[in-house]
Amino acid sequence: MSAPRTGMTDGLPPRLERRLGVGAATVANVLAMIGVGPFITIPLLLQSMQGPQAMLGWVIGAVIAICDGMVWAELGAALPESGGGYHYVQQGYGPARLGRLMSFLYLWQVVIVSPLILASGAVGFSGYAQYLYPGLTHACSMLLAAGVCLLAMLLIYRRIDTVGRLGVAFGLVILAAGLWIIADGALHARAGNLSIPPDAFRLSSTFWVGLGGATLYATYDYTGYQTVCWLGAEVSTPHVTIPRSITVAIVLVALLYLAMNISIIAVMPWQEAMHSKFVVSDLIRRVHGPRFAALMTVLILVITFAGLFAGMLGASRVPYAAAAGGHFFSRFARLHPTGRFPSFSVLYVGVASAVCCLLSLDELIRAGTVISVIIQSLTVLGALAILRRRRHRTHWPFRMWLYPLPLLVAMGGWVFILGTSGTSYLLIGLAVVLIGIAAYLWQAKQKSAWPWVSAAAQ
Repeated sequence: MSAPRTGMTDGLPPRLERRLGVGAATVANVLAMIGVGPFITIPLLLQSMQGPQAMLGWVIGAVIAICDGMVWAELGAALPESGGGYHYVQQGYGPARLGRLMSFLYLWQVVIVSPLILASGAVGFSGYAQYLYPGLTHACSMLLAAGVCLLAMLLIYRRIDTVGRLGVAFGLVILAAGLWIIADGALHARAGNLSIPPDAFRLSSTFWVGLGGATLYATYDYTGYQTVCWLGAEVSTPHVTIPRSITVAIVLVALLYLAMNISIIAVMPWQEAMHSKFVVSDLIRRVHGPRFAALMTVLILVITFAGLFAGMLGASRVPYAAAAGGHFFSRFARLHPTGRFPSFSVLYVGVASAVCCLLSLDELIRAGTVISVIIQSLTVLGALAILRRRRHRTHWPFRMWLYPLPLLVAMGGWVFILGTSGTSYLLIGLAVVLIGIAAYLWQAKQKSAWPWVSAAAQ
């Protein structure tokens, strides 16, 4: 690999420096993966299979994440530039024709899924707030969740030069809360709480649908392992750093999440945990009393809002960057006249997230995951298969072991999740795709781009 250019040399524009090593890249992935997910999904996970056997969903989710992570690692090593999945899809399907549509759909997915995922955190926030204020009605909870989204929007509706310290602090607080839960599980576990119902593994349609639901919630919590791919232009020795950082991050987070969830149901009967609106607060109350439970609740509220703030900040920048490059709707490229931040994009993400708070937590997670799988996960897998075939005689910096087995396992996992997610969510996902195609065709016609004008004529 040639030395990176850091300034104007030989008439070329400056480029980002490749300074991100394995350690820093792994931290970036872990911080993106760790979030409020485990604090809010454990009841949904248990409900999906009616018992502690739902922990199997965490294991399967980890396998899918590792196999899918290898796909991202191979693409990231081969195309180590900023842009991540958007860049891979565009190159895989061809930047002149189909790649234009597929990369647009990738961005379309971002502006649809981001508000859903952000709203799920806000709804989780309002759920835990009910522990401190039991009198909150359902309507007030929805208003609180929407208000939290709008507050985060107002806080990022300004010039923000750096949020690195916030991200690190956010990750450390979550790690501290997770270790607290694990310690309580180790000290106060009751073996009887982990007993599995006698017919738990009877291979019926109910079992497979439940396992699919548990796996869906697990993959929702694992999301973020591909963060290093968005930073590809700043990664040193990408063929080493990207694969290692993805694999290590998934293994570390999987162990943390699995230990946290087992600790919860080892102390708290699963029959009680699956009906709890604030399962972690109830756990701490059972072990340490109401004062410490209130402390943990406040901790979770801080974690949730910090994650919402950081997530909204990042989500608002993705469509802006694409629009500024002429690849998405031009409105998203608008900058504030004095603050020089993406004003329209910030307002869109904040208001859309607030509106999505009208949905339940389960609906937000399922809809967001299904749409993401259809448009992002499966298309990225296809991009790798196409690039592998097209460049089979060229040097490939990193090749996953046993190809195409990991790709097929990831694809099988995503299809399994889609097949057990419910017809209504599949139809929603397909509707988002069709509307996205229509939106692309409208935009392409305005710009006289493919397919209205042949690629050779552009």
